[in-house]
Amino acid sequence: MDALSSTFLSTLSQHPKSLLSPNNNNNYYYSPTLKVFSVRIEERPQTTTTITKPQEKSTPSPPKPTTKREPIPSRKPIEPSFPSFIFNAFDDFVNTFIDPPRKSSVDPRYVLSNNFAPVDELPPTECEVVEGSLPSCLDGAYIRNGPNPQYLPRGPYHLFDGDGMLHSIKISQGKATFCSRFVKTYKYNIENEAGSPIIPNVFSGFNGLTASAARGALTAARAIAGQFNPANGIGLANTSLALFGGKLFALGESDLPYEVKIAPDGDIITLGRHDFNGKLFMSMTAHPKIDPETNEAFAFRYGVMPPFLNYFRVDPNGTKTPDVPIFSMTRPSFLHDFAITKKYAIFSDIQIGMNPIELLTGGSPVGTDSGKIPRIGVIPRYAKDESEMRWFDVPGFNIVHAINAWDEDGGDTIVLIAPNILSVEHTLERMDMIHASVEKVKINLKTGMVSRHPISTRNLDFGVINPAYVGKKNKYVYAAIGDPMPKVIGIAKLDVSVAEVDRRDCIVACRIFGEDCFGGEPFFVPKNPSIDEDDGYVVSYVHNEKTGESKFLVMDATSPNLDIVAHVKLPRRVPYGFHGLFVRENDLIKL
Repeated sequence: MDALSSTFLSTLSQHPKSLLSPNNNNNYYYSPTLKVFSVRIEERPQTTTTITKPQEKSTPSPPKPTTKREPIPSRKPIEPSFPSFIFNAFDDFVNTFIDPPRKSSVDPRYVLSNNFAPVDELPPTECEVVEGSLPSCLDGAYIRNGPNPQYLPRGPYHLFDGDGMLHSIKISQGKATFCSRFVKTYKYNIENEAGSPIIPNVFSGFNGLTASAARGALTAARAIAGQFNPANGIGLANTSLALFGGKLFALGESDLPYEVKIAPDGDIITLGRHDFNGKLFMSMTAHPKIDPETNEAFAFRYGVMPPFLNYFRVDPNGTKTPDVPIFSMTRPSFLHDFAITKKYAIFSDIQIGMNPIELLTGGSPVGTDSGKIPRIGVIPRYAKDESEMRWFDVPGFNIVHAINAWDEDGGDTIVLIAPNILSVEHTLERMDMIHASVEKVKINLKTGMVSRHPISTRNLDFGVINPAYVGKKNKYVYAAIGDPMPKVIGIAKLDVSVAEVDRRDCIVACRIFGEDCFGGEPFFVPKNPSIDEDDGYVVSYVHNEKTGESKFLVMDATSPNLDIVAHVKLPRRVPYGFHGLFVRENDLIKL
């Protein structure tokens, strides 16, 4: 580190401005000393440097974006302070010489290509319904969360590292208004004010001991200099949304939730970070489960220090109960999602975990342990301690998302529906090589026997159900078809009761979006009132990579081809993202 630091300081003293000199398009930066490599990902104004690499470490050119260019919004450049200048220069040095993005999974030229490229905010804008009409039961707002970096990354960047941006389409009396806004997290606000990134990327910034030490030291120096306060959170709020306790939250599991609301004109407003009157510490899952009958929210948080798992719930009034620490989880695991029944909460201890020791060998602190046997943990959902927690070994069962679960046989059997990641070693680095097979798992609590079988062989994830059936037996699932993930080529409807009889593939309806068209997670909106479980609509954003246009689709959930009921042309493209939520108008006005 001493030799590297000397080289850095020598370069800086000889060419103090070469590391931060803008080129003629005001979007990228060129260093004659370091022979900067830069590439346009999206036409957006920048005040910071982009990825730099020595000339001898060139990589193959990434695929050329096919999306249409958008007009460059005006933004007044921010002159960095002297400490910021020093910190940013050292950050560039780390990203150039110590830890450049060597893998495509963390190279922003690949990760942010095509419709993964970020966009700027868009105020409420009226949309055109070009086909069909919007049903009256859709009066409300569909909001989808996803990563959208405020600044082009300086170094390694993973898809999960982007700032949260909400894309909302508010529907009223057959008319639609679209809006895109960043979640105004603490991280977003301080970096927006500074004009450059401050907090390092968690998923991609700590690979190997040297890189971790360098970025860790830089982060500590920024905190000491007063550029940010870690106590205020470093989360992105980029994963999902949830409505419970009378509030609407944007969620990301690395921080506390952020309360948001939709204004009458369709604008998205961030109200602030929420800690439930000081009762929630550090973070919570991005996938809380809301019981539609009791209006309670069940959730958890996990971390790298014991207890590695803490379970809790929030009552209908928004009051959080004390944590139930789960000490029987003996090492940190990647716990992204879970499930509930009327009696139990179900957790999955999978082969993806956190192991800081890997840093010593140049690896990532998050990785796969092929020798670990996955387990399912079951605890009474109103438990006050873990005395009744039970674990069941389920070899080869690695789930990131859970679709639903319910009780059978008077509570003696638990049924879980979830996509099993068959190639779990690729989950974080090669998502295009992931294949998820939806499985039905049965746990006999009396005998301890666990049985499971696939209910579809197609590559399916992001499965959703009618929200009224959370925690109780359901028949239908709507899932995204990956070919490969994270791109979604269509939506499949599954009848999970079919497999009860003959165990054949249970896809009963399907819609493929068409050539060069890709969507994301579907969301089911029941009619109001609804008669049958599938009496409603499936909605999703879909993007055409050939034309560069995005649309909002409303599909008939009961039809064999998921027929299009309404097609709304959006005023600009919507990048691919993660999870969404539909909030009815009568709930929006209460926020």
